[in-house]
Amino acid sequence: MIAFIIWCSIALIFVIIGFTGINKKEPVGFWANSNKKPEVEDVKGYNRAVGIMWFVFAIIMALLGIPLLAGQNSPWVFLTVVGVLIEVIGVMVVYTCVIEKKYTKKH
Repeated sequence: MIAFIIWCSIALIFVIIGFTGINKKEPVGFWANSNKKPEVEDVKGYNRAVGIMWFVFAIIMALLGIPLLAGQNSPWVFLTVVGVLIEVIGVMVVYTCVIEKKYTKKH
């Protein structure tokens, strides 16, 4: 039960990241350690898309934590680990192939 509460607390952090991203005036970054801000045409739409992406990420992450309720030694925890791995790769694909492609300035 404690592991699930910690897991959902981490998912809540991603909800906060999504909420603050939606309300920013300049484009939010996605990649870590990148000093360059993304060049987008529609900042509000871009920030909204990235914020919604983080909301969906957090919901799926919380749902993937449900096997932790069975105990940390349960074989179902394997679904949590593999599920989050696939989810993180999915977020990178969605950002790169959908959001970045739709909102980046065309040079």
